[in-house]
Amino acid sequence: MDSKELRMPKYMVYCVLMACLEAFSNGWVIGSSNVPGTVTHACETGMAHLSNKALPDCLPMNTALWGFAVSSFCVGGLIASLFGGAVQERLGRRLTIVVNNAGFIVGSLLCAVSVHQAMFIIGRILCGLSCGLGSLVVPTYIGEVSTIKGRGTMGSCNQFLVVIGILLSSVVGLPLAKVPLWRINYAIPAFPAIFQSVMMSTCAESPRWLISRNRIDEARASLQRLRGDSNIEQEFYEIVEGQLGASAASAMLRGSDEGIKVTDSKDMSLSGAEGELEKGDAAVDSALRPPMSMWEVMKDPVTRRIGITVFVHHIIQQLSGMNAVMYYSTNIFLLAFNGSESMAQLMAIITTIVNFAATIVAVCVIDRFGRRVLLLIAEAGTCIFSVLLVIGYKTNTPGLLIASVFLYVASFAVGIGPIPWLITSEMTPTYAASSVGAASTCINWCMNFLIGQVFPVIFAAIQGWSFLIFAVICLLAFAFTFLCLPETKGRSLESIVRGYEKYRK
Repeated sequence: MDSKELRMPKYMVYCVLMACLEAFSNGWVIGSSNVPGTVTHACETGMAHLSNKALPDCLPMNTALWGFAVSSFCVGGLIASLFGGAVQERLGRRLTIVVNNAGFIVGSLLCAVSVHQAMFIIGRILCGLSCGLGSLVVPTYIGEVSTIKGRGTMGSCNQFLVVIGILLSSVVGLPLAKVPLWRINYAIPAFPAIFQSVMMSTCAESPRWLISRNRIDEARASLQRLRGDSNIEQEFYEIVEGQLGASAASAMLRGSDEGIKVTDSKDMSLSGAEGELEKGDAAVDSALRPPMSMWEVMKDPVTRRIGITVFVHHIIQQLSGMNAVMYYSTNIFLLAFNGSESMAQLMAIITTIVNFAATIVAVCVIDRFGRRVLLLIAEAGTCIFSVLLVIGYKTNTPGLLIASVFLYVASFAVGIGPIPWLITSEMTPTYAASSVGAASTCINWCMNFLIGQVFPVIFAAIQGWSFLIFAVICLLAFAFTFLCLPETKGRSLESIVRGYEKYRK
């Protein structure tokens, strides 16, 4: 059986799930401060050592300082995104995932044993470093090792594990929201990080990265491991062609005894085909393409258009208002339930469950419906339900408020949540993947931080009308996706890039 016809071979699924453990830790870091937040910074006994002689009962902070402490992981994420591309290009995808866990392990334990507010904030920033670098390298790894027919489902698993992390952090946080058990909640991400650091040694390296580093034989062996007993010749040909050129790939498939050899000078030499590859354009076509800088990405008309398409969808992911809805869902539910805090907390947890359920739907249907269709459905849904949220808010209609929040979250989760990360890896050629991925991650974290800082000011000024801003953004997003995003379902990474060659003229 040809490997291009495979959907989800077992070993590939195993590698993807091991890589996605980072996403679980990421989700836990995001949600860990929600439920036990009050007891962390505002317990009755303050800095007293009643429960433990070595550690204070809590870390007293005012609202502003606590808000910064919670969002400080975004600072770490932003920092990591700036140098993450160079790291994953030098170390490789697999080793970068292993190294990335250091931030989760050290940061989580630092938060758990904090004796001062600054110690807690530094721990959050260290966790943020791992969140930022992981947000870059894990989708890249998944996109490069997945089969063509299973890439959408595998890519969605990353967002799925983030959602699971957020959900479980809220559920587990309920019994831990007391002195001194709140510290356990912040320590938990260290355990999957340690497990992943050990288990990634059993996973295959990305064949595309190995080719980019002149390690052709290792790339073939890695791809064969990922595809089981299937015939990988055609798929391997396309991967080589995408990076080394058609002449090199064709000569390889003609059956030279020694295969492809790449010299340190990055000139191609093919046993049995050297004369042909040294002629004119063929020699240039067969040259290994070095990693592109961000400046080179934006100068090239093909990678520029790919990059802009990816960047805009990362901006859309944050500016569509999901974080704002989640941040203020408790306020919305308080209004709907006449100030009942217990019901508001219950509805907030149910909202997370809705997010979880909708993400499962996305995982199941993304390779059937396609990325473009799901994104258009999601953007239309978030636009409509943002408008209904405003109507419910202004007319004080509890049922409409609750339904709008749930349906908005569901719409976001089936498309806008997972797909920007997925298209980042599957639309970008390997030689531009690190630069485009790093820039995308940086943009995403910048927009995340911007929403966290700006939206409270807007909400305080215009209250429920503020969600109309998100409705307009989602409407514009629908138009952009409809006009600019090609369908990538069922296409190899190299085929997707070739589809943009028409813009080189």
